[in-house]
Amino acid sequence: MILILDLILHKPKAYRHVFYNLFSKEGANFESLLLKSFLAYLILDVYKMWVFSMNEGGSSLPTGAKSLLLVFGKMFTGVIFGNLVFLWVVFYASRKFLSASAGFYGWKQILFAVLVSSYFKIFLLAMMVWEFPSSVIVIIDIFVISSNIVALKVITNSVMMRCLAVCVVAHGVKFLASQNKALLLQS
Repeated sequence: MILILDLILHKPKAYRHVFYNLFSKEGANFESLLLKSFLAYLILDVYKMWVFSMNEGGSSLPTGAKSLLLVFGKMFTGVIFGNLVFLWVVFYASRKFLSASAGFYGWKQILFAVLVSSYFKIFLLAMMVWEFPSSVIVIIDIFVISSNIVALKVITNSVMMRCLAVCVVAHGVKFLASQNKALLLQS
């Protein structure tokens, strides 16, 4: 419980403990954990996109199974496209602008740090049970960005301002890519 509170408070020691002690790359199921975390991350992003689209259009779900699959397929491709662009920017900018520490593993460690530090997306599950305004999603995204900044700082031992720049640019490009993809899919 103390670890969770320290993660919420963005304490670097807590992130260091999670990345280097709890989940090590040498663990038996690191790739499996990485894949499951990525799928959960994508599903929560699809849910976030669905909530935004329901609030913008004010409409309900399509009645037919075929149209329902088409709508969620479009959302899923938009989420995958946005997240691939986001991860590419994070990987490229991390390699170009952030210093790698000793024991740095590369893209898998960056991906794992981004996924684990996006734990605030779990609060989207509460939106499935209780009704919240859609502005809560923006607050959750701000917490995710700040958590990603601390995670990148911990795994790369870089300056906070460089990590902030990498995360803000990556999330900004993800937002623009998702909006652009959503506009293309609507037409």
